[in-house]
Order: sequence, then C-alpha cells, then structure tokens
Amino acid sequence: MIDAAGLSTDAFKASAGVSAAAHLHDGMIVGLGSGTTAALAVAAIGRRVEAGLKIVGIPTSEKTADQARLLKIPLSTLEDHPVIDVTIDGADEVEERSLNLIKGGGGNLLREKIVAIASSQMIIVVDERKLVDRLGSRTAVPVEVIPFGWKTTAERLKCLGAQPVLRLRSDGKPFVTDGGHWIFDCIFESIQAPRLLQAMLDSTVGVVEHGLFIGIASMVLVGGPGGVSRLNRDPAE
Repeated sequence: MIDAAGLSTDAFKASAGVSAAAHLHDGMIVGLGSGTTAALAVAAIGRRVEAGLKIVGIPTSEKTADQARLLKIPLSTLEDHPVIDVTIDGADEVEERSLNLIKGGGGNLLREKIVAIASSQMIIVVDERKLVDRLGSRTAVPVEVIPFGWKTTAERLKCLGAQPVLRLRSDGKPFVTDGGHWIFDCIFESIQAPRLLQAMLDSTVGVVEHGLFIGIASMVLVGGPGGVSRLNRDPAE
C-alpha cells in the first residue's frame, strides 16, 4: 500500500524494525518474531549482527529460523536459554492505551506467546494502520486448536460469542501450524473485556492457544509518515 506521500507501509514497518533493532546490545538473548513485519525487524537485526553485534536469537517459527540462518544470526533454543532479554515481533492489532494485542495472522501464535512470556521485555513493531481503540475492531482472533474433535471445539467457541472460521490453505485443506494444530479465526462482535475473554479461551477444552496477548507488550514502535513513534502502556490499564 502507498500513502499520499508516495511512501509504502513496508517502508514504515521497516523503519520501526530498525528502531527496534537499535535497542539491542551485546550479550542479549533475543526472541525473533514471525510474520511480514517481524521479518523486516529480523533483517535489521541481521544488519547489526553483520556490523558486529553479538546476540543469540530464539526464533518463533521455522520460517524465521531459516531467515536468521541466512543472515548469520546465531540461534539457540528455549531449552538452552529459558530466560530471554527481549523479543521483537509484529502484531495484527494494537490497542493504543493498554498495548494489548491480537497476533497470529501468520499462524505462529503458540510459539510466539511461549517466547514472549519467557521475555523480560517485548517490543512490538507495526505501522500505524494496526492501531485501534478496541481489540477486534478489524481483526479476527486466531485460536489454535487440536484437530481431534475440532467441530465440537468450534461449538464451544460459538458459546463464547465467537464466529469461528477454520483457516484453510490455498488448496482448501486446513492450515497446519508448526506445532501440528489447526486455527479458527474467530470474529467477536466486540471485545469489551479482553482479560475475561482470555480466561474463557484459556479454559476451553480443545484450545491450545489464542492470539490475545494481554499485558505482555512493553512498548510498541509505530512507523508512519512522520517517522517512528513510541507507545508505552497506560499504567492504569
């Protein structure tokens, strides 16, 4: 997409990624996010590594791992590094006041959340189109489920007020995550109480994980025509 000034949203995301990469310093264990925006941030991290930055990356997807290897970013695992200094990732929606997120458009929400929860800090990189006043304004909530009994899981999600749509590949078969699970993209008319919805999804049998990232992001770097701005969580949220 090109804005009125002739700048692409990819350029905005890339500038935010460069800003996020500037927060890294030698010796850090760094979670490497997944998705198109995160890939731009990983590219910026790769340039810093090439220039001499010494870090160890923990990738959140096989695709990110492949990209990091091409960029010669040293990689390890959560088994060897259970505490991560900072994770840099993208998001599908960011609620401005709370910095609550919807993630998982790329299908890697389970690994992304595991890495995020293990991190002392989570930096989110987005362009300004991803900012919303209330979660669910434009984006469905991805819900990762076990394939066994998926239709009964869908019925339980409907009881929570969701309109679950099974995510499909281009060939019409179910999309399969890196963990071997399926995804429902769940539309909610309005997410008035994100923490309550989070709790209900957490307790739903058949659900492995979901794309609500509540109270996890430390800061959000937003790329736009005026440069990169920084959002911090409202202490009252």
